[in-house]
Amino acid sequence: MQIIIILIAAFLSLFPLTAIAGDPPDQVAAPAYRHIFGYPDEGDASPDQGAALNLQRCIEIALEKHPSLKASAGAIKVNESKVGQAKANYYPQLNLSTGYDRIGPASPAGTTPDAYDKYSAGINLGMTLFDFGKTATQVEIQGLSVNASRADYDNVRDQIVLNVKNAYYNLLQTQRNLIVAVDTMQQFQQHLDQANAFFRIGTKPKFDVTKAEVDFGNARLNVLKAENAVRSARITLKDVMGIPENADFAIVDNLGFEKSGLQLNDVLNTAYSNRPDLRSIIAKREATEKSIHLAQKGYYPTLSGSAGYGYSGTDFPLGSGWNAGATLNFPLFSGFSTKYQVDEARANLEILKANEDTLRQSIRLDVQQAYLNVQDAAEQISMAEMTVLQAKENYDLAAGRYRVGVGSPMEVADATITLNNARANLNTALYNYKMAQAALEKSIGEKP
Repeated sequence: MQIIIILIAAFLSLFPLTAIAGDPPDQVAAPAYRHIFGYPDEGDASPDQGAALNLQRCIEIALEKHPSLKASAGAIKVNESKVGQAKANYYPQLNLSTGYDRIGPASPAGTTPDAYDKYSAGINLGMTLFDFGKTATQVEIQGLSVNASRADYDNVRDQIVLNVKNAYYNLLQTQRNLIVAVDTMQQFQQHLDQANAFFRIGTKPKFDVTKAEVDFGNARLNVLKAENAVRSARITLKDVMGIPENADFAIVDNLGFEKSGLQLNDVLNTAYSNRPDLRSIIAKREATEKSIHLAQKGYYPTLSGSAGYGYSGTDFPLGSGWNAGATLNFPLFSGFSTKYQVDEARANLEILKANEDTLRQSIRLDVQQAYLNVQDAAEQISMAEMTVLQAKENYDLAAGRYRVGVGSPMEVADATITLNNARANLNTALYNYKMAQAALEKSIGEKP
């Protein structure tokens, strides 16, 4: 008789569960939970007219909408305008002036000369003829500032992409965990039905029913928690995409596993070439080097030219005249101002060099840690997949034994919880791997 029971339990164990950990939510979600996953009902709106968004599309929307990226783009325009301001010194300055004065001339005591009117109008042209490269150096400095601001823009962009990936994968994880919670509740519901049936025919005690009711109640509570986690993850995703007020939308499940073949030396070299924060600090360091030369040019003279033509007089028609000349301005003593400006520029350069060295060390550490995290997360997935298979086999045996009347409710409950914890752990391992990959891509400055 014992052999027959074991054979029946083994046969029942061959039947698959309603969903396994690797199934994407859009394939296994029950209709009652479609709103949790963001599938719009008929008539609802979404960013792409109700279509499920993949990761790339979410990133594109974030790069279009996120305000921090717009602010960074504004900083680029500011520095580009400063380049134009610096170039203005290459060009002549043309000014038009006009004036009117009412003059009461000074006079000896006892006399009162008549006041008179004086009118003037003129046009003046001025231009710096030679300044020992001050203007050219200023233009170069501002151009390097533009390069730095563009690198800062790329750094903000990369952080937004990482935030979107984090929120996207977190939403997928919570959706899959909701599936696990729903499956657990359904399994405990089936176990409760079986316990009630056995109790009614007198083959199982009331304890089995009570235990099954407690397990089912806890499973329902976990479903509610999982639903809230999905809603919270969806809000976070919309926020990092810069569309917090938009209607909910579905996303494509890509929480799969594909092992990376990158090598550590390759990603390190790529990081030193691509990292926008490193490119930014290099541009700032080069600008500071130029600023030393600019400060030193304060010791040199400036040659400028001017010309003008104008009208002046007390009565109309006014008399006309012109002027032209050149001025050589040689700074003899400025209270050591130029010296201190050079000292300041050199000190700033030393600071930037130290910051650059620190950043290079930080980049190396970031890349090494991200690379090791990817390797570790890949190993965790392999272990988690094996644990799910083992836990499923254990659950099938326990459920089969109880269905034929020889198992205990404790055995079924433990096997159910163990299986679904293993499935949740696999979801976490897949999420950790995706995030480790995303962190590695950001650490080397790779564009999506």
